[in-house]
Amino acid sequence: KVNKLPVCVLLDSIRSSYNVGSIFRTSDGAMIEKLYLCGYTPHPPKKEVLKTALDSQNSVSWEYVNDAKEVVIELKKKGYKICALELTDNSIPHYSLNKNDLPICLLVGNEITGVSQDLIDLCDVSIEIPQYGIKQSLNVAVAYGIAIFELRKIYDL
Repeated sequence: KVNKLPVCVLLDSIRSSYNVGSIFRTSDGAMIEKLYLCGYTPHPPKKEVLKTALDSQNSVSWEYVNDAKEVVIELKKKGYKICALELTDNSIPHYSLNKNDLPICLLVGNEITGVSQDLIDLCDVSIEIPQYGIKQSLNVAVAYGIAIFELRKIYDL
């Protein structure tokens, strides 16, 4: 039996329904604990989300909460390490986390503006995916996939 990954994921004001649907599918594949959709993040039953989610909205525990800060504060009280998937002055490579860092609440921000500063201020750590090209930018759903499966690998070791 495979255990759920002790990671809650918070999507803060993701713009694209298709990215959200893709994140649902990836979350199912990694077997995360819960997905929080916050701010103006589109959510089921929006048809564009459902189109790319391919029914994974029924296998992933999820909740819409308008105020992301409220979720972060609550999970912090429950002992979750708050981790932004964001390039900051202090961010560390995504593969630098270890099993002792779990449980984690992974914050994933808007495609253009990233994780908001008021949420970064609540974080214990920021992780980044090292990149070597010119753009220094990945699609949010792709970046999430890389990060969540690294956490899955850490947990399964």
